[in-house]
Amino acid sequence: MRLRDIPITAWIGMAGIAIAFIFAIFAPWLAPYGETQVVGDVWQLPDNQYIFGLDNLGRDIFSRLIYGARTTLTVASAATIISFSLGIILSFTAAVSRGVIDTVLSRFNDLMMSIPTLIFALVVLAVLPQNIVVLILVMAILDSTRVYRLGRAVALDVAVMEFVEAATLRGEGKLWIIFREILPNTLSPLLAEFGLRFAFSILFLSTLSFLGLGIQPPAADWGGMVKDNKDGIIFGISAALVPGTAIAVLAVCVNLVVDWLLKRTSSLKGGRGDA
Repeated sequence: MRLRDIPITAWIGMAGIAIAFIFAIFAPWLAPYGETQVVGDVWQLPDNQYIFGLDNLGRDIFSRLIYGARTTLTVASAATIISFSLGIILSFTAAVSRGVIDTVLSRFNDLMMSIPTLIFALVVLAVLPQNIVVLILVMAILDSTRVYRLGRAVALDVAVMEFVEAATLRGEGKLWIIFREILPNTLSPLLAEFGLRFAFSILFLSTLSFLGLGIQPPAADWGGMVKDNKDGIIFGISAALVPGTAIAVLAVCVNLVVDWLLKRTSSLKGGRGDA
């Protein structure tokens, strides 16, 4: 793949994601004020000093937007990595093992997917202690069911190919077949799915925070910032629109990159076939 073959939309998406991660990594150095520091009047309008204005408690929205990027991206990234790892390992194991293992795992996955995700998350988070670890695990487990469905589908397509059957006849173990035969030949759709899951995690976390069961105050995250400042919209205050726009822009950037990854291949061409 050559850099000039990458479309402009993908470059825009990657640039947006890079900026968000730069804000997240260097938040203490880039933010002009502290995450919880009160610096002025409630809902003060934007000016030369506060480019996005102040929120419902008089905190700088731009500073909290930067700190919110750290919280939002950290939780969404951790949940996506865990969900993807869990879903891929279980789905590939089911595809290679077949029989009882495949049936049990697939039916349990169907059961989990039959429960509305948001309702299930709200019930579980209302019962369990509200901290970031619990939040990440709940998001990861719920999201892994979608990863399992795709992973099993692509793994079954590859598992019937001749080189996998040859490896089985050679006596190779399941781990070898999964990580050396199936995984390298399913990377393209899996990378695209990873991007989609990451975008979904950002939106899901923002939804939970808006409903009061995500990131807890006074920590900043974009969904919580929308919730804190939503009443200002009645009075023409745009404080809630800034984090809402950030969520939308980041989701669009991720989808632009995912669209490019999906267009790169229309079939299962992984690391070995698409070098």
